Amino acid sequence: MFSKVLIANRGEIALRIIRACRELGIRTVAVFSEVDRDSLHVRFADEAICIGQAPSSSSYLNIPAIISAAEIADVEAIHPGYGFLAENPHFAEICESCKITFIGPTPENMRLMGDKMTARSMMHKAGLPIVPGSTSIIRSKEEALKTAKSIGYPVIIKAAAGGGGKGMRVCHNDLTLISSLMTAQAEADANFGNPDVYIEKYIEKTRHIEIQILADKYGHMIHLGERDCSIQRRHQKLLEESPSVAINNKLRRRIGEMALRGSKSVNYVSAGTIEFLLDENNNFYFMEMNTRIQVEHPVTEMVSGVDLIKSQIRIASGERIRLHQDDIQLRGSSIECRINAEDFQNNFMPSPGKIESLILPGGPGIRVDTHIYPGYEISPYYDSLVAKLISYANTRDEAIKVMQRGLSEFHIAPIKTTIPFHLRLMEHPLFLKGEVSTHFVQEMLKEKGGEE
Repeated sequence: MFSKVLIANRGEIALRIIRACRELGIRTVAVFSEVDRDSLHVRFADEAICIGQAPSSSSYLNIPAIISAAEIADVEAIHPGYGFLAENPHFAEICESCKITFIGPTPENMRLMGDKMTARSMMHKAGLPIVPGSTSIIRSKEEALKTAKSIGYPVIIKAAAGGGGKGMRVCHNDLTLISSLMTAQAEADANFGNPDVYIEKYIEKTRHIEIQILADKYGHMIHLGERDCSIQRRHQKLLEESPSVAINNKLRRRIGEMALRGSKSVNYVSAGTIEFLLDENNNFYFMEMNTRIQVEHPVTEMVSGVDLIKSQIRIASGERIRLHQDDIQLRGSSIECRINAEDFQNNFMPSPGKIESLILPGGPGIRVDTHIYPGYEISPYYDSLVAKLISYANTRDEAIKVMQRGLSEFHIAPIKTTIPFHLRLMEHPLFLKGEVSTHFVQEMLKEKGGEE
């Protein structure tokens, strides 16, 4: 096991990793930008090193600064969390060249699955169903029109690199396709440094289902069931739950086996997630693989009893996964609400600022992953996620009631947050029945004169 680990991240995930390390008896080193000097991950780590100015490019994406900090602190490993450098194969290779263990998949894993066109091809060869679409990068409007004609509208333009809904556009005709192509390419280039896009058939009324994978360095691999991430706005997840009401035991076995097959085909190592689209007829299609820990990993931890962050660290240190697939029994139901510093009644506009008053919820069945405190300044430089509120109970209905209680107790002022949105969601009859799709939020906001 490692004796010292550097966390190349910030916010709640950095704090989550520090806590896991402390329980494993590992000393931690936090890195921080100047604006994060008073952040909790800096306070709770054993050591902390400033790596640059506020912009991510000068700090959390500054590879030379992070490696220098790792060498100064004499760490054995780096945990990248999610976002920033978590899926950067170049960073992982630099870590290896400096004799520092990267806590995550191999650079080859990230390279193969990070390019979505390559990932589609690899998974198709492995026997996973994929959504009909282009077989190569779309370079021109003529290629785009030809592809759309062959698979039929509606179609979706997707960035070949990156994720998080960036570089994605849904098109229903030739006119919107042509006008959206350059926009998607520019957005992909701005966010991922790669303008490449491809086109898929846009399947309406789908659920977003993902399977959590754990794989060690010795070829042993298990999955920990599914998460339903259908509650999203503009391809950005807002709520996740496990298990999904749409997945029965037979379908869970099928989709889980497919996720393992795809992961084994690329010799995957560490924690990872295979994402699928599930249509109304229970047909599922490979969408992408995330080669990192997910924001929504807590719901899987709650129902499986497996600590995913500790598992990542143990795997990276060379330990074997001691669990077998038959050992994994999902118990109860868990829901996660992403609490963002956003004003959902004003087009989900970011709401940075100083937190003057804070009350965190508690009681049975409540978990809060957060890095905020009274007096904390929410910076405009980074993601707007300020907390993850997780509920757990024996049944989904009970988990919803626990979540309602937790949301009603959660108080953050004076900044605006998505708490009122989640309270409205918890009362929606279709959500209560589990009858949702990736379009649900858009339709819900229209009902009462919301954002759209």
